[in-house]
Amino acid sequence: MKGLIIRNLHVSIENKEILKGLNLNLETGKIHAIMGPNASGKTTLGCVIMGHPKYKVKKGEIIFKGKNILELPADQRAALGLYLGFQYPLEIKGITFQHFIWRSILALKEKKRNGDIFPKNFIEFKKELRKKADILGFDEKFIEREINVGFSGGEKKRAEILQMLMLKPEFVILDEIDSGLDVDSVKIVAQAIESMRSENFGALLITHYQRILNYVKPDKVYVMVDGRIVKQGTFELVKEVEKFGYKVFEKV
Repeated sequence: MKGLIIRNLHVSIENKEILKGLNLNLETGKIHAIMGPNASGKTTLGCVIMGHPKYKVKKGEIIFKGKNILELPADQRAALGLYLGFQYPLEIKGITFQHFIWRSILALKEKKRNGDIFPKNFIEFKKELRKKADILGFDEKFIEREINVGFSGGEKKRAEILQMLMLKPEFVILDEIDSGLDVDSVKIVAQAIESMRSENFGALLITHYQRILNYVKPDKVYVMVDGRIVKQGTFELVKEVEKFGYKVFEKV
């Protein structure tokens, strides 16, 4: 299978087990959605896939492109084509958004990640960045600002999507990308995600609510409760969550 294969994943933080034998097959070419109540382990899963050092993997494996990526540092996971859009993007003073993305692209090229998909030089890069920034409702001055400094919550989330569009990952994890967005921004972000949809692109949307899933229709939906997947299905499962809430799944 082409995509992320997660087998028997046990993860803890500060000696508290969060993920309890998680199993998932997240195929490339499809949009996946994980829904669940607070503290169910959704954000933990995204961070572990990308290699956040504060989480301790006790058991299990995550396979991507034939490799157990748990053995790789975060930069090598990015070089393989993974991307994480954060629930709470950090502010980084002293580095402009434009410079950060350009240096990221150069780093990916150095790691031999299919350089043909990236701009050949800085002039081409700047043209593409301006075009995609405009799609997301950012003016030209935006790309010259320091990363997330003074951004609204919605701007930070749209900035995560702009990075995704420029870095062209093969599989993305978007952690509550819809939080802090008004209705118009949700539609813009959804359109950007849909524009990436292809047989060579996969996504895992982590969310509490149906809202963004009305615009980015997932192929597969999973409900996570207490560190485990308790149910999976199609978009009909989203409607079930909206109608009954998560309490009904806690009994599964």
